Amino acid sequence: MILITGGAGFIGANFVLDWLALHDEPVVNLDKLTYAGNLETLASLQGDARHVFVQGDIGDSALVSHLLAEHRPRAVLHFAAESHVDRSIQGADDFIQTNVVGTFRLLEAVRTHWSALPETEKTAFRFLHVSTDEVYGSLAPDAPAFTEAHAYEPNSPYSASKAASDHLVRAWHHTHGLPVLTTNCSNNYGPFHFPEKLIPLMIVNALAGKALPVYGDGMQVRDWLYVKDHCSAIRRVLEGGALGETYNVGGWNEKPNIEIVHTVCALLDELRPRADGQSYATQITHVKDRPGHDRRYAIDARKLEAELGWKPAETFETGIRKTVQWYLDHPDWVAHVQSGAYRQWVQTQYGATATA
Repeated sequence: MILITGGAGFIGANFVLDWLALHDEPVVNLDKLTYAGNLETLASLQGDARHVFVQGDIGDSALVSHLLAEHRPRAVLHFAAESHVDRSIQGADDFIQTNVVGTFRLLEAVRTHWSALPETEKTAFRFLHVSTDEVYGSLAPDAPAFTEAHAYEPNSPYSASKAASDHLVRAWHHTHGLPVLTTNCSNNYGPFHFPEKLIPLMIVNALAGKALPVYGDGMQVRDWLYVKDHCSAIRRVLEGGALGETYNVGGWNEKPNIEIVHTVCALLDELRPRADGQSYATQITHVKDRPGHDRRYAIDARKLEAELGWKPAETFETGIRKTVQWYLDHPDWVAHVQSGAYRQWVQTQYGATATA
């Protein structure tokens, strides 16, 4: 049995689906079901006894302690987080509460449980913390990619809260001996991505005939990682990672945002052409850049490859085609996730151009 936090979110849900497709080992899935948590993503697991879903908060120490005592998982995989930079700029409170306070309370509950385990179970136990490359800050255009030794320089409330959680996990290992592993990933994309993030927002807006809002000049560079590759990396780190170590997970796909948007438009032109014959690229609209927008992220994932033999299976070209096709094939999922609250948020962030 493994316990997963945030298993109804984008990355967590993909991990749960892949895990149960590959293993018979059951999953206890703890998720608060905030706006980005979506049980419809896990609809295929309805009636599957291997998946136990519990709605709850990682900051609820009594609940977490109860789940640990009842299910006695061999590992806790911590995906739960507030993750959208724009939302953290508008209001950081939820990010501090979930990413910092929530992680602290989770660590304490897990430490108490782990400390009382029989020696064989104690030795085998793992706490795997899923984090982000944004904790490292921003890179100059010609700077080497982030390694695990790069200094932390978070620039947004979101990345600062994730950096704090990373430090807590490290401290609980070095102070208390908790057997932890940490992964820091680059930008994920793929199926079931909530459409406030760049790639799904572009797909959804393009198909709806809306503007495609691009921050500033669109030359912010990110390393793009297909979500199922990220899931395979986490499985590998859980299986063979060295205790207390951090592993960077990247896709070796550095691309500026504007190129991503043009790629999405070209795929939609091919797979779902506009009725008027024009390219979706005509819908691209540049909007005011967000405050403190990091210019470039890039992950050096050589440690993960050298020590654990992991490499991404997808190139950006194969992954983005699969992603666009998935959104075309699942209009009901997209429609259901687009609540009035979601549309209001996008309008607040990007202005009328995003929703007109």
